[in-house]
Amino acid sequence: MNNEPRKGSPNDHLANERTLLAWVRTGIGIMAFGFVVVKFSLFVKQISLALGKPNTVHQYGYSAPIGILMVITGALSLLLSLVRYKRTEQQINNNSYQHSSVFLYVLVITLMIASIFLIAYLVEST
Repeated sequence: MNNEPRKGSPNDHLANERTLLAWVRTGIGIMAFGFVVVKFSLFVKQISLALGKPNTVHQYGYSAPIGILMVITGALSLLLSLVRYKRTEQQINNNSYQHSSVFLYVLVITLMIASIFLIAYLVEST
């Protein structure tokens, strides 16, 4: 841990920490949703087998790659949120904060791509 005194307002540092924790919750949520997407096809397959109709639901195998992409996106958001937290902390200490939305754009674009694939998969499988 860093024990040197912090510059900047304590409120600024607390807001930075709250932002980090919000991104951690978001990353965990994205990873959990990706896990559910991966396991959903297994669940559907097990239900169709339990009902005695193994070919009831057509499976195309898209859910696993989409779910894995979402888990990777969640893990990447955790890593990038820590990098952003440390960068913002340094800027607050140097009294030179500059806002950047690059992280937000990367996360949103990646999730939009995964969402498009999920929509296509759902439309194709119905």
